Amino acid sequence: MNAADWSVEQGASQAGRTAVVTGANTGVGLEIARGLASRGAAVVLACRNRDAAAVARADVLASVPEARVELVHLDVSDLSSVRACAEELRARFAVIDILVNNAGVMHQSRQLTADGFEGDFGTNFLGPFALTGLLLDRVLAATSGRIIAVSSKTHRSGRIAFDDLQLAKAFSPGRAYTQSKLAQLMATYELQRRLDAVASPAMALAAHPGGARTAILREHPRSIRWVFNDRFRLLTNWFTQHPAGGALPVLRAATDPAAVGGQFYGPGGRFEQIGPPVLVRAAGRAQDVDAQHRLWQAAEELTGVSYVLTREPS
Repeated sequence: MNAADWSVEQGASQAGRTAVVTGANTGVGLEIARGLASRGAAVVLACRNRDAAAVARADVLASVPEARVELVHLDVSDLSSVRACAEELRARFAVIDILVNNAGVMHQSRQLTADGFEGDFGTNFLGPFALTGLLLDRVLAATSGRIIAVSSKTHRSGRIAFDDLQLAKAFSPGRAYTQSKLAQLMATYELQRRLDAVASPAMALAAHPGGARTAILREHPRSIRWVFNDRFRLLTNWFTQHPAGGALPVLRAATDPAAVGGQFYGPGGRFEQIGPPVLVRAAGRAQDVDAQHRLWQAAEELTGVSYVLTREPS
């Protein structure tokens, strides 16, 4: 199979498997959920807005009538909600085969989460870090569990401000977003090393959607929102794509039987903005082992969540 020809229909059957997708009520998250349902997975939409989640469930069922689609409330920016969601999922599922950490924000002003974290860092990284840790045993119980971080190609311009993780001293929207997306990748690689250390068959992978036309840009200036508005796709489709296209790298990470832990997928077309899903390069700093370990320790301290594995990576 040519990688450039990959489509969700070529992913492995997900019959009998359970997938949790955060931020699945719209955009790329909704299309990830639809794609997994189309391959036979039972899909749990973990969303902040209950009404929007119900609409999304009906949308998925309209296109995949035989699907099993469930809902759970999750505000990934609030650790109390993360813990409540994890408790509910643990009560409902002994095994979670796929966990897709998709929910995210891109704030244009410095905002704080309910726990006092910088908004992008808390929502895009710390919340998913905590959720993954709280559900880790359920993923490890799967025959071949997969944990997927939805990152961004903009991570390549990111830096981890270890002396100012909450960006209280020097905030900018770009700095906040790219730091959070770089952190996601670094934690993915650190987690994969930890899984390898205990010979776990579970895998940690990452993917980015390229230039998907989604609502994450809702706080941006009108000119930016215009560029990524679906109504103008005939003018902009040479560098933007429908959320279904943006979902493909994540779906490949979730369903391709040839996928390997620690891989990073993204669009293979122009500037990684559009095109079929292929393996893409992560920034060198994302692979700095010492920095990964330092970030991991900071995340455990900030969230109060420690991952239960029997051995530290060497």
